[in-house]
Amino acid sequence: MYQKDGQKYFIVDGHVHLWDGRESNHKNVHGKQFIDCFYDYHKNLSPEEYVWDYDTYTYYGEERLLRDLFVDGYVDHAIFQATLLSDFYVTGFGQTEDALSLTRKHSDKLTYNHAYDPRHEKAGLEQLRRDAARMNLQGVKLYTAEWHGDSRGYELDDPWSRRYLEECIELGIRNIHVHKGPTIRPLDRDAFDVADVDKVATDYLDLRFIVEHVGLPRLEDFCWIATQESNVYGGLSVALPFIHTRPRYFAQIIGELLYWLGEDKIVFGSDYALWTP
Repeated sequence: MYQKDGQKYFIVDGHVHLWDGRESNHKNVHGKQFIDCFYDYHKNLSPEEYVWDYDTYTYYGEERLLRDLFVDGYVDHAIFQATLLSDFYVTGFGQTEDALSLTRKHSDKLTYNHAYDPRHEKAGLEQLRRDAARMNLQGVKLYTAEWHGDSRGYELDDPWSRRYLEECIELGIRNIHVHKGPTIRPLDRDAFDVADVDKVATDYLDLRFIVEHVGLPRLEDFCWIATQESNVYGGLSVALPFIHTRPRYFAQIIGELLYWLGEDKIVFGSDYALWTP
C-alpha cells in the first residue's frame, strides 16, 4: 500500500490495458495510425525519463505490466478496460484472452472488464450473455467512436445500445465505462461527444456510467451532466499526465471536478500503458 504522512492508501487503478499494436497485428493502415497517435500522446505528455522506445510501446507483455503496476508502481488492484478495434487489428487491439488469463492467475490484483458493440445486434447480445457467464463480468468498456463496417460510431441511446444496457442490468453488469475523451486518429472526435450519457443515465438508474477521460475536451459539458446525474462518475485517465506538461490546466480540471462532482465520484486511472502509472 502507498504511504504518505503516516497514512496508508489502498490504490485501485481503474483503467489499464494489455495491447498488441505491432505491425504484425495491423489489419490496415488504421491500425498503425491508432498506435502512432497513442505513442505521440505518450511522448508529448510523459516526463522525459519515462518515455519508452516505440517497439516496447507497441507490445510490452504481461511480465512488464505486472512489474510496472505492482512492483515499481504503487497499485494494489487494477481493472482491465478492453479495447477491441476489430476493424483495425487482426486479433483486436486489446489482448482480451491474455488479459482474462492474467486476471485469473492474479485475481487478488486484477479485474477484467470486457467490451461489446451494439451494432452486432442480436448476435452480439447472445455473445454478451456468453461472455458475462465465462468472464464473470462486473463491468464493460464501450468505444462509441469505434468503426464497424461503414459505421464510424454510435450513440448510447441508440435502440440497440439500449437493448444491451437493459441486458447488462439483467446480467448483473453494473459498471458501464465509456470512452468520452480526446480523439484518437483515425476515430472521429464528434463520436465521443458526452451528450448521450445524459440520456441513458437518466433512464437506467441501476447502472453506473463511468465517463473515462472526464469528457475531455468537453469538460464543462461533462461536469454539468455529472452533477445532475447521481450515477455518472469521472475517470481520470488521460487527464493525469497534464500534471507534468501543463500543471495549470491540470489544476483547472481537478478543480472543476471537485467543485461539480466531489471526490467520491472521481475515479483514479493511469490508462497504462499509455503512460507508466
